[in-house]
Amino acid sequence: MPRDPDRDPGLQPERTRLAWRRTTLSVTVAAVLAVKTALHGGVSAPGIIACALCCVLWLGFLGVAHRRIRALASSPDPVAFAPRHATAAVLCTTAMAVCGAALVL
Repeated sequence: MPRDPDRDPGLQPERTRLAWRRTTLSVTVAAVLAVKTALHGGVSAPGIIACALCCVLWLGFLGVAHRRIRALASSPDPVAFAPRHATAAVLCTTAMAVCGAALVL
């Protein structure tokens, strides 16, 4: 693919890296609030299962995000995001939203 000489290749990866960091922070806050909500009424088996699931989903998303942030920072011309990593990020995010909705209801 030919490069456009007028395009600054440093801006897009930097914006994308910052967006991944913001999203990681948002998912961290969501996971902490989910754990707090799950344990609000006391420790119970469903609460512990919900906490464990939220932590596993958070770690999965954190792993995908960290890999992408490293790839964006490693070279001035980063490679495209792999479809399996994008799918993993979407599944972790969607599952975290479902867990949050289940905890609220």
